[in-house]
Amino acid sequence: MKALLIYPEFPDTYWSFKHALAFSGKSSAFPPLGLLTVSAMLPNTWEKRLIDMNVETLNPQDLEWADIIFLSAMLVQKDSLNEVITACLARGKRIVVGGPYVSTTHDHIPADHIFIGEAENTLPEFLRDFELGIPQPIYRATEKPALTETPIPDFSLINFNYYSAMSVQYSRGCPFQCEFCDIIEIYGRVPRTKTNQQIIAELEALYNAGWRGMVFIVDDNFIGNKRNVKQFLPELIKWSQQHEYPFSFITEASVNLADDDDLLKMMQDSGFRRVFLGIETPVEESLKETHKLQNTKHNLLDSVKRIQSYGMEVMAGFIVGFDNDPEDIFDRQIEFIRESAIPLEMVGLLTALPDTQLWRRLKKEKRLLQESSGNNTDCSVNFVPRMEINRLIEGYKQILRKIYGSREYYERVLKCLSRVVQNKPEPSLGFFNEGVAFFRVVLKLGIIDKERREFWRFLKKTLFVHRNRFAQAIRLAAMGYHFRKLTEKYCS
Repeated sequence: MKALLIYPEFPDTYWSFKHALAFSGKSSAFPPLGLLTVSAMLPNTWEKRLIDMNVETLNPQDLEWADIIFLSAMLVQKDSLNEVITACLARGKRIVVGGPYVSTTHDHIPADHIFIGEAENTLPEFLRDFELGIPQPIYRATEKPALTETPIPDFSLINFNYYSAMSVQYSRGCPFQCEFCDIIEIYGRVPRTKTNQQIIAELEALYNAGWRGMVFIVDDNFIGNKRNVKQFLPELIKWSQQHEYPFSFITEASVNLADDDDLLKMMQDSGFRRVFLGIETPVEESLKETHKLQNTKHNLLDSVKRIQSYGMEVMAGFIVGFDNDPEDIFDRQIEFIRESAIPLEMVGLLTALPDTQLWRRLKKEKRLLQESSGNNTDCSVNFVPRMEINRLIEGYKQILRKIYGSREYYERVLKCLSRVVQNKPEPSLGFFNEGVAFFRVVLKLGIIDKERREFWRFLKKTLFVHRNRFAQAIRLAAMGYHFRKLTEKYCS
């Protein structure tokens, strides 16, 4: 049996990092971890290939080769997913589709077999039925599986050279109840974790395969189960020391990470370099509206600063469009972002994702307009907001134009470099690769780009004040270019 696993293409969004990745010669930030895990669950006797359409082209001969095709996608990939399904149907291929998008919206997807929810229990059931010749059209997970059933992802299917980081998953689920979030709908509010031995084995597999550099722990809330995390981190520290720190880590966490100095210290000692926080808004009434009460317990600026003090660069998500947003929300968001010294922030318009609490509330209030695009940065709104819609969209564009203006952005980077002092250098990818990336950044931002004066001003300050953080400064400059290009695209 020949199984082709296909990951559809992402559109060009703030999350794609497309314009920044070009400097390093990479095609995508991360590989499709879900499909790599699915591959590891398929029979060893099957031939398996992966086409990640974000790094390589899907050719007709790839489809012709396959006996069965597995697809996984998020909502933002739905257009590419539909195109791939159409091409597969035209060739009479058996199609299996799963992933986050299908788990919440599946009625209109013309696949032979659809997987709703997590597949640790349902995929083995499908394989048994397939062997018997009685596979079912829909496999629905009736319970949240223990992650002890999850195998080591099949990293052999990918070419490391395409990606800027590798991915592993430690936990699923989040204990909080943010109204707009689909994670708690798909994975539940009781965080489940892998065993220490499992996650260490995955890191060992990456290490033995030759990977060195950044590893993204993709959990939507890495500290959702604090007790287990605190038992895992000492093992990670020990492993990292024994292997001379081959990886640095990034992850996502809730803001209450700032409350726990012991946890922060262990993450720092493990090699965590960046953490993404869902800050959303400085307006307490809007936080209460969306049930994000964990963000109301402490001063958010102080929380960000505390995390930064442990050598972790903070990235963050912000949202405008809540019912309780005041008229000056746009200026307040800009001021918070400036004061927080967060260079990389994802500011989005509130969107009602399928089957979330927000979606259900707005449907009841007859305020839903259409299915979300899955891209909360493309200036589209899929519900009727309380604020006049043109005022909301123009205010949103105002935020992006301000925070990703070159001078404003570079000032935040310099402020971040002053706050975030890391106790270990990040693993090098080799002088040649870093040198090539530096040359490309200087050529594009220092010579060709219309904002080159601001780049040289930034570089001069970096050399005088943060000479030992030069590589990080260059990386952040490249990221800023990406965000500025997308802002010019969406906000012109």
